[in-house]
Amino acid sequence: MQFSKSTGYALHALIHLARSERGQNVGIKELSALLGVSESYLSKIMSKLRQDGIVKAVTGVNGGYELARSADQITFLEVIQIIEGRQRLYDCFSMDEERHQLFFEAKSGDTEPQGYSVHSKQCLVKKVMDGAEQQMTDYLKRHTIQSVLDAASFECAYHETNKK
Repeated sequence: MQFSKSTGYALHALIHLARSERGQNVGIKELSALLGVSESYLSKIMSKLRQDGIVKAVTGVNGGYELARSADQITFLEVIQIIEGRQRLYDCFSMDEERHQLFFEAKSGDTEPQGYSVHSKQCLVKKVMDGAEQQMTDYLKRHTIQSVLDAASFECAYHETNKK
C-alpha cells in the first residue's frame, strides 16, 4: 500500500500551517517553495482540503491559507481520505469464482461448523485484509497534526538535553 505524493504534500503543508503563529496565514508561494512543488499542483491539494473544512483560504494582498480548526482535531486518516478517497483498500476479485470461495459441506448427519451454513461462501483473503485495514485506520485516527508536532518538539528537547 502506497499513498500518493499528494497525500504527503497535504500532510506536510498542514504541519507547516500548524507551526505558523495563530492568525498568520501562509501564502501558496511560500508553501510551494518549502515543499518543493509547483504552486498549481499545491493549489489543487489545498483546494480539496479547503472544501472539506481542513483549511481556510484568506483572500487579499496578504492572503494565503490557515488551519480551519485546531491541529489536534485534524487526523491523518481524515487527510488521507480527503486526498486519496474513501474507498476500501481491498475487495475480493469475484465471489462468484470458485477459487475465491470457501465451501463447507456437511455430511449427512454431521453438524455444520459453527457460524457457517452448507452454502456459505467467504473470501479467505478479505478477512485478513479487512483486519489489517482496521488496524491501520485505528492507528491513523489516533495521530493528528498536533501529535506529530508534539513528538517532534519532545525529540528536539530530548536531543538538546543530552548534548549538555
